[in-house]
Amino acid sequence: MNKRMTAADVVGQLRDGMTLGIGGWATRRKPMALVREILRSPLKDLTVVSYGGPDVGLLAAAGKLRRLVFGFVSLDVLPIDMHFRNARQAGAFEVMELDEGMVQLGLRAAAMRVPFLPTPVGLGTDILVRNPDLKLVKSPYADGTTLVAMPALKLDAALLHVSESDERGNCVILSPDPFFDEAMARAADRVYLSCEQVVPTAKVCGHDRARYQPFERAVVTGVVEAPFGAHPTAAVPGYGIDVEHLKAYNAATSPEDWASYRQRYVDLASHDDYLEAVGGRGYLASIPPPVY
Repeated sequence: MNKRMTAADVVGQLRDGMTLGIGGWATRRKPMALVREILRSPLKDLTVVSYGGPDVGLLAAAGKLRRLVFGFVSLDVLPIDMHFRNARQAGAFEVMELDEGMVQLGLRAAAMRVPFLPTPVGLGTDILVRNPDLKLVKSPYADGTTLVAMPALKLDAALLHVSESDERGNCVILSPDPFFDEAMARAADRVYLSCEQVVPTAKVCGHDRARYQPFERAVVTGVVEAPFGAHPTAAVPGYGIDVEHLKAYNAATSPEDWASYRQRYVDLASHDDYLEAVGGRGYLASIPPPVY
């Protein structure tokens, strides 16, 4: 029942060509420690499903993507991720660009083990023009309504960042932004968590924590303890968005600047080395939570 792993262990279980769901939302609770571990690995040709932030940008800059399924890619306070923009404009990977709600429906269809879910979203828009593989269905009932059949987005693995977990995979998201991590977990064959802290089961499963548990431990494959593992994105209540780091990341778009950024912040020996490189634990803990 001990599911504790290292980030390298997790990435060692992934394979070229897999479809990965990356949890979080733009600059909130992205499993960035796991994403950086992918960058240090030989993995390639990945299909990624994400409400994208710097996770997508890093993978794009490193040439890891074959296909991206997304509702948006944004750094929130910085509207455009330049690494994503440059790679997409260069045609570096295929895209399935969808309405945010359609991504959710695709994940829920996979979680429910059905081939699609019907929705009116997308009708009369360029979503259908840009995604000609999307099919229309007609209601079998008296209304006869024509709807979009949003296909299931089945994931080989989901990478998620949570607040706390025990070694068995019982976990809580204490941030006010759980969004669709639960759907990703249920849509995936394997679920790997990074967490701020591994804690005793009695703490994470206390009666006051039940409402913060997004899914059962049974769906969890591995747990990686990675304090500040969402940096430079936020993991409230622990720390907010590191805007200054995001600015530096977003500006590192020339080959020389990207190589320098990668050497300084990605190609490091350990997660502790990364935390020191970005200012240390004390600095990170002082970053205030975002206000929307």
